[in-house]
Amino acid sequence: MPKSVDCKELAHGATTRQARAARTVSAMFCAVRNSFFSIASILTVTAALLALPVRTAHSFQEGEPPTAPPQTTQPQQQPAAPPSAAPAPTPVPSGPVIVLDPAHGGTDTGARGEGGLAEKDIVLQLARAVRDQLMRRGYRVLMTRSDDSNPSYDDRAAVVNAHRDVIFISLHIASTGTPGTARAYYDQLPSALPQQFGAATVPGIKPIVPQSTNTLVAWDQAQRPYLDVSHHLADLIQIQLAQTFSGSPVASSGAAIRTLRSVMGPAVAIEISSISGSTPDALNGAGGPLSTAIANGIGALRPPTAEVR
Repeated sequence: MPKSVDCKELAHGATTRQARAARTVSAMFCAVRNSFFSIASILTVTAALLALPVRTAHSFQEGEPPTAPPQTTQPQQQPAAPPSAAPAPTPVPSGPVIVLDPAHGGTDTGARGEGGLAEKDIVLQLARAVRDQLMRRGYRVLMTRSDDSNPSYDDRAAVVNAHRDVIFISLHIASTGTPGTARAYYDQLPSALPQQFGAATVPGIKPIVPQSTNTLVAWDQAQRPYLDVSHHLADLIQIQLAQTFSGSPVASSGAAIRTLRSVMGPAVAIEISSISGSTPDALNGAGGPLSTAIANGIGALRPPTAEVR
């Protein structure tokens, strides 16, 4: 800013009237110029004040430093969740119907073990495990009983014989034998029975009508046309059992099994050992390996032809 001139010094230096007049005019000029400089200074300070950031009344509290205006922050975007995996397709059951038969039931407890352990209860649990395994593979599965009932041999066979393409698996637990082993059986008819039979050849036996012919067949001889395929299925399942249950034989066995005799289709009985030498946990734990062995054996004979929907 320019330095102001002291006008009083000019006025005191005048010695003559003319000189005093001239100096008075100069002093007035200096006063005006100094006023101009004062106004310019005021304007400069005002401009500087206007350039300061605007603060609220709260920000002028004593001792509080000036604050910078708040900065707006963009909300942090969450990473997009990966798309959920599509549910597994559900197979449409097709191919043979599998009928599972938990043996005994009701007042017929079957083999008994320590602590009131009963065969009828264990085989029901095993049948449910096998059912779930087969259904996951695309088979349609039925059970001859799902509670503590005791259907007759004819009632169990009727569930099977109501279907044209069917496989029958009866589940048992041995009262003795090497624990942790399993055996598959097919029905072995007595050789004394006639090869040709019907309603008139076996008096007192309820006849049935085979699905493939119109010839009457005795109810307890319905398995005869299926002995070979039942034997083959039992061998296929026994191979799987031998791989899963150490110490089990590699070939199935034939036996006179009344449960299989009235079934019109491949029929196999499976027996695990033993209720007298195994704990309940061990017997129930056999459900998984048993299910896999049965499903693999059935699949080797008749793989499911289920379509996926």
